[in-house]
Amino acid sequence: MSLAARNKIDVTVSLAANVVAAVEILPRVRPPLGQLFAGKQASSLLKVLPRLFALCAAAQQTALLSAIETARDEVITRTTKQHRIALIVTERIADLLRGLFVGHLAQDVASVAAIRSLMREMSVLVGTAQPPWGSAQCEATARIVAALAALGIPNEDGALTPGSPLALRIAALDEIDLKSIPAEHSFLSVADDRNIIKRLLVDDPTFCHCPDLDGHAPETGPWARQMARDRLSPSPSGAAERLRARIAEIFRLCAWLKAGAQIDSAEHGIIERYRLGPGRAAAAVECARGRLYQAVELDAQGRISRFEFLAPTEWNFHRRGPLVRSLQGAVLTARRRRDAIHAVIASLDPCVGFTLNFREIGDA
Repeated sequence: MSLAARNKIDVTVSLAANVVAAVEILPRVRPPLGQLFAGKQASSLLKVLPRLFALCAAAQQTALLSAIETARDEVITRTTKQHRIALIVTERIADLLRGLFVGHLAQDVASVAAIRSLMREMSVLVGTAQPPWGSAQCEATARIVAALAALGIPNEDGALTPGSPLALRIAALDEIDLKSIPAEHSFLSVADDRNIIKRLLVDDPTFCHCPDLDGHAPETGPWARQMARDRLSPSPSGAAERLRARIAEIFRLCAWLKAGAQIDSAEHGIIERYRLGPGRAAAAVECARGRLYQAVELDAQGRISRFEFLAPTEWNFHRRGPLVRSLQGAVLTARRRRDAIHAVIASLDPCVGFTLNFREIGDA
């Protein structure tokens, strides 16, 4: 099996007239990291892992490092923890911004100058994200905040400047005619960690491919974090709401960095470590697309005998997960039905590409 095998998700939407009658998801084939890592020294994998993941590389590396350290009963300093959190936050901002540019502003010629300025300052911040966090990083973050204002994002609550490119994009998403039926929402959080990590190293390998919590597949990502943190009503719950949550999170994270990246005010649960027994441990990291889990089992020589990982995409694109709940039974009243469905899929931001297919069936 190669790392490139089926590195995409296939979504097939069955329509009865203009009603979504069914949503079928053919998931990606995950890279066989357990097989690749088995028998190797844990320390030798820390430089390899980021090369295997084009997205969220720092989160992947931090999760593995945290799990290995915990399996070895190593203690990390407060300064090291602060640096890792700042690194994860910096990567999260970069990934969330990338999603804005690619998914929503790619065709906006008027925003090119502001986007270039923002990308330049983001590169400076990523390049200086080394301990200790000091004035250089705070100043770089302040320039990012100023660049965000030029794109119409002036404050932490996500309220956009009227007429700005992102405000117009949200208005366009609001106008897409996809009328969803009320659905029950659930959101992945740090409170679920122990339930999940207990199942990562059990004999049944299917959990990492098709996870569930008591039969449910909760949503994870910026919108889920916002709903859980602020205890908001999850209605409405479309592509526009997820875009608003993404924008608000970018500004909130920038504000934390600008204030000095203080560990006491860091997001709860952003990096968590769990010891599972001698030589066994797991870690959870809150990355751009949601909560990432990794678990390791080390032998007496410090080699990896077992490795499992669970990415946010496995929850959001579960066959009974958030995408299916958002689309099942929805009524499409516009001719641009592909645009409407595509917007919902993209709002859940899979870590791999996806294809979208339609199937016409009889009346529902």
